[in-house]
Amino acid sequence: MKKQLALGVVGAILIGLAAFFLGLRMNFHPENQKPGKFPEQLVYVRSTDEVVDGGVLFTSASSPLKPLAVIWVHGWGANFYTPSYVGIGRELAQRGFPTVSVNTRMHDIGTVEKYTLLGNRVRGGGYWGVTSEDSRDIAAWIDYAQQLGYSRVILVGHSAGWASVARYQADSQDRRVAGLVFASPGVGYSAQPDDPQLVAQAKKLVNEGEGEDLLRLPHRSYPSFVSAATYLDIANTPRQYNDFFGTQTPDAAITTVTCPVLAFFGSKDDIGGERDLALLTSSVRRLAHGPVKVDTAMITNGNHEYVGEEAQVAQVITRWIETEVEGH
Repeated sequence: MKKQLALGVVGAILIGLAAFFLGLRMNFHPENQKPGKFPEQLVYVRSTDEVVDGGVLFTSASSPLKPLAVIWVHGWGANFYTPSYVGIGRELAQRGFPTVSVNTRMHDIGTVEKYTLLGNRVRGGGYWGVTSEDSRDIAAWIDYAQQLGYSRVILVGHSAGWASVARYQADSQDRRVAGLVFASPGVGYSAQPDDPQLVAQAKKLVNEGEGEDLLRLPHRSYPSFVSAATYLDIANTPRQYNDFFGTQTPDAAITTVTCPVLAFFGSKDDIGGERDLALLTSSVRRLAHGPVKVDTAMITNGNHEYVGEEAQVAQVITRWIETEVEGH
């Protein structure tokens, strides 16, 4: 199989970056998070390759806890304490669903994810992280939830994070995952070929041990960079993951996912909308195998981060869990 540019992942990254900067410039929905009413705890996990990830656990002292936990995975350039993530976590906890908003090695634009035994620094984050490796972080968070007594979890991936949780479940078929939620996912596929010059440059740098050197992505309206190792990892992503929902690919990766799926967008200033949800559902229906059920929703007045609509997001997820997940 020829190496093809992972446009689904790259598109989600670039669109998420555009939405991030647009929000900074226009500030349509200023964040207004108030102190939490219930216990909130900073928590940490260690992946099998020794990356330590932070997160925050939301629980309710007044509502009876449900027998499963929600794990919320951030988008490109974001982190577990993004204000709207905190608001959604608090709202879910108030409805009885313990929620962990988590970091993976891809959090923020750049970070030091670990040091090797020789003391060498390994960078992570949107510019430097190797995307396909963050499945180890997700596995560590599911293990953590299980240690707390939650044998089943709901994985939520926001923006570029949708591709991370999707790939994790498609590869692992982890029976502890009771459902997948794709919050503002990338839908569709384009077979545009790789940029041969960028691929050659990335290969050369990686082979020379300089995989952390940054490449500038051309033809962007704003500065956009990615490390050689990150770019090569994306370029090597198989088509089955780039076209995850099978819009043009009969053996799309979602055919290995059997748990219920929920997907949604905000109705205002998001990267997609009702047409994308219709394409997603119609594509999955045509596949020979796939999720037991796919549901979709629109978050009224929600932007890409759902700022100001955190309670609505939590309610959509809660209703879906109660009707489509619990008891299955």
